[in-house]
Amino acid sequence: MSTPQLKAGLRQRHLSMIAIAGVIGAGLFVGSGVVIHQTGPAAVVSFLLAGVLCVLIMRMLAEMTVARPALGSFYAHVREALGPRAGFAVGWMYWYFFVIVVAVEAVAGGQILRLWLPGVPLWVLSGALLTLLTATNLVSARSYGEFEYWFSSIKVLAIGCFLVVGALAVLGVWPNGM
Repeated sequence: MSTPQLKAGLRQRHLSMIAIAGVIGAGLFVGSGVVIHQTGPAAVVSFLLAGVLCVLIMRMLAEMTVARPALGSFYAHVREALGPRAGFAVGWMYWYFFVIVVAVEAVAGGQILRLWLPGVPLWVLSGALLTLLTATNLVSARSYGEFEYWFSSIKVLAIGCFLVVGALAVLGVWPNGM
């Protein structure tokens, strides 16, 4: 009796776009607009500094992984360096973070959809987004990859458009710009 084997369902384009757009959530569109409106251009500087800090942390994790490969996520490095209790705590905090982030992203995505569907309650739109994403994840890794690829492409394209329009507004080319 042979055991079923897993097969790779994601292609390199799926992984690349998921990685690029993984940091661009619906909360970025909703939350950063509020922050920039309240604080002005200083928010962009703080976002830039936070981004640099994240890149440095990721580089450090990559170096740790190369120096001491471990089975598991980054919490395996915490467990090795600080002990099993710290590794356990970090692993559960990571899980908790993503449980909260999924809910926040669903609400933020629902708020964006309400711009086009103003009569639909927010909880219905958020629930529909969660249901769609969960159903896609349950079908296959390949369907998840395609879903994430195309929706990630939309997010990346939207960021590019926002940057171009923002640059035109700052340069005074855009109507009613600065």
